[in-house]
Amino acid sequence: MTEKPTSGKNTSGRGQRDLRVRVKTAKGRKLSSTLWLERQLNDPYVQRAKREGYRGRAAFKIMELDDRYGFLKPGARVVDLGCAPGGWCQVAAARVNALGQNPKKPVGTILGVDLQEVEPIAGCDIHQLDFLDEDADDKVKGWLGGRADVVMSDMAAAASGHKGTDHLRIVALIEAALAFAFDVLEEGGTFVAKVLAGGAENEMQALLKRSFRKVANVKPPSSRADSSEKFVVAMGFRGRAEDPRDEDPHPEAED
Repeated sequence: MTEKPTSGKNTSGRGQRDLRVRVKTAKGRKLSSTLWLERQLNDPYVQRAKREGYRGRAAFKIMELDDRYGFLKPGARVVDLGCAPGGWCQVAAARVNALGQNPKKPVGTILGVDLQEVEPIAGCDIHQLDFLDEDADDKVKGWLGGRADVVMSDMAAAASGHKGTDHLRIVALIEAALAFAFDVLEEGGTFVAKVLAGGAENEMQALLKRSFRKVANVKPPSSRADSSEKFVVAMGFRGRAEDPRDEDPHPEAED
């Protein structure tokens, strides 16, 4: 159960009410679950997502990344890997004009794929699919009717509780998503994916910089301060026809 906000002086000493919602640990509930619930109840992005109809606070991460780098353009074809619960798809659908609400701008396409079934999202084509399947890239290109302008992923590997193991798992997941993007992206396209603090591993970072004209590693404001996540935004895919190492040995990069 939750406790009502208690009155009393806050740390600023101004006598203002403490409006933080506190959660008692119920019988049978782990302390970690209680702390997670308390954090959710007090998270302004969780509250804002509910008010604005988004399926999760992660929606604001892709908003902030797109506000900065502008890759979700009207008419764009976007693939969202591991799209559940669908917040990124919701944001992308509005920004690429997937519903055609602005008749003066081209209509985009949002294709979401996930291992689990996802509730329908207006303006989005959602498929239950393992993107690691051998024919997944061909299926996606078939559904899109061509290649994608953006491949994005907010996926995270299941946590084991061991920092080193979790790091290796998420790097492996990013590598798989990047390999998929190489097969699916249109030349000039963008790859956006969750990574750990410090960006991708050195070898992968080098590959990204060879394969894209601009690579940034950024922590959006809506990402929790205590989270180790960052996002890589790689723009200007060089394509598959030529070896990316033959072009521009000094690609634009941003840390």
